[in-house]
Amino acid sequence: MVRLAGRIILLWGWGRALVAFLAGALAVLGQAPYDFFAACFISFPVLVWLLDGVTGDASGSLVRRLRPAFAVGWWFGFGYFLAGLWWIGSALLVEADNFAWALPFAVVGIPFALAFFYGFAAMVARLLWSSDIGRIAALAFGFGLAEWLRDFLFTGFPWNAIGYAAMPVPLLMQSVSVTGMIGMNALAVFVFALPALLAARRHLRLGAGLFVALAAAHVGYGYVRLAAPEKPAVHSLDVRIVQPAVDLSEKWDASVRDRIFATLMGLSAKAPDPGHGKPQLILWPETSVPFLFTERPDALTALGDMLAPGQMLMAGVVREEGGSAASADSRYYNSVVAIDDKGEITDAVDKVHLVPFGEYLPFSDLLDHFGIEQLVAGPMSFAAGNERHAIALPDGIRALPFICYEVIFPDLVAVDATSAQLIVNVTNDAWFGDTPGPYQHFRQAQIRAVENGLPLLRAANNGISAVVDPRGRIVDALAIDARGAIDAHVPISEQAVISPGQRRINGMLIMLLFAIAAALLSVRQRLRVN
Repeated sequence: MVRLAGRIILLWGWGRALVAFLAGALAVLGQAPYDFFAACFISFPVLVWLLDGVTGDASGSLVRRLRPAFAVGWWFGFGYFLAGLWWIGSALLVEADNFAWALPFAVVGIPFALAFFYGFAAMVARLLWSSDIGRIAALAFGFGLAEWLRDFLFTGFPWNAIGYAAMPVPLLMQSVSVTGMIGMNALAVFVFALPALLAARRHLRLGAGLFVALAAAHVGYGYVRLAAPEKPAVHSLDVRIVQPAVDLSEKWDASVRDRIFATLMGLSAKAPDPGHGKPQLILWPETSVPFLFTERPDALTALGDMLAPGQMLMAGVVREEGGSAASADSRYYNSVVAIDDKGEITDAVDKVHLVPFGEYLPFSDLLDHFGIEQLVAGPMSFAAGNERHAIALPDGIRALPFICYEVIFPDLVAVDATSAQLIVNVTNDAWFGDTPGPYQHFRQAQIRAVENGLPLLRAANNGISAVVDPRGRIVDALAIDARGAIDAHVPISEQAVISPGQRRINGMLIMLLFAIAAALLSVRQRLRVN
């Protein structure tokens, strides 16, 4: 181990960059669908040793001194995000004639930009660096800070945060209900990087003790929470989740719209599975209705005829405001609507957090001059909704809908979920086929259920549709590309272990403790040297 660490420390130039890139790419194996978190126990010690070996211009500015550390972190991040997000390019191949030219910009450009966060993490860590366990704490603080910033800077994109690698199964998910993703990201990096101490042997006993204590707390808390009896249900709901598995090449084809709608209707109207009652709520995926209701009022009539008394449909639709479909004044929203048994729309929630370049075009006036248009979401650009609110369901239950990738934002879900007893996520991951993307998306939705102590209903066009209980356990699910429906009885009893505000404070305190420990050990080392 000492010899290996020494070789890595002495790397320079493109050799150092290549090893950092490969270490970052290896860490992706800790994410869904691989869930091989042991890979992170290799990647992060290698990153520590690479940062041990960086030397900046001691006589130059602070930026010049930290630039080599930034470069190591950037290459690590570039490898991580390239290996973890390559599947984004699949969306551009759905209409390859129009968008294949943008493939390298999406597949390489997004990882290129996101890597700056990990470059920043390495730079912050290097500011507090020392030769002992302090540098492990510094790295945990740097990455914890970077992952927190990734949640909201430049519209935010906290996909595949490091902390998810420490939560591959429900047993290991429960800690996030106390630490939040802020704390989980920092703790995960700290634990993953601790094997770096094996090389120098300094603070090895302390590191081993912390490793055992943190791992035992993580597993132990998960075991206790999963073994604890569930609270008596205050409410319950019989639900049906429909997964139509519509081919995206046909999604907006006028000649097959009736067939798509008929598929949705047929799956919704079939008899309940054995042992299940008639569903009170039927859930359709994002933009599942292949036309505007303003153009096809007969569809609402058909839905009213299909729904039994007391049933409600929540469906992902494109909602129009401001005129007819041909009107230049029309605005379109990616929405979830509630439809009652009379075929009337009783409520609607519009997507608030839109996907840049997918659902709207940033700086559209400027980019239009270069012939650049939005890339994937549909035949129109969407406007963002103003606010999200819970939709009233049968039995007095309030369900809070999140559309597509809105569910990956911990703070966004936590703030709004305090007003609801049920989380609903509708999405259309068919853009990405049977790649790691849909599995990663589902894992992040699963964690939101655990954080907030609420059941999750998830309807995806081609998967993964699922019912998840408040502790992250999958009650039932449909696989990628399967066509069918899930019937489930959903008891509603639990709430978050602690409030979202306290969870955020806990996470920040964990980061602060790492920062203080790193700073004290760094100062002590410098005083000892002087």
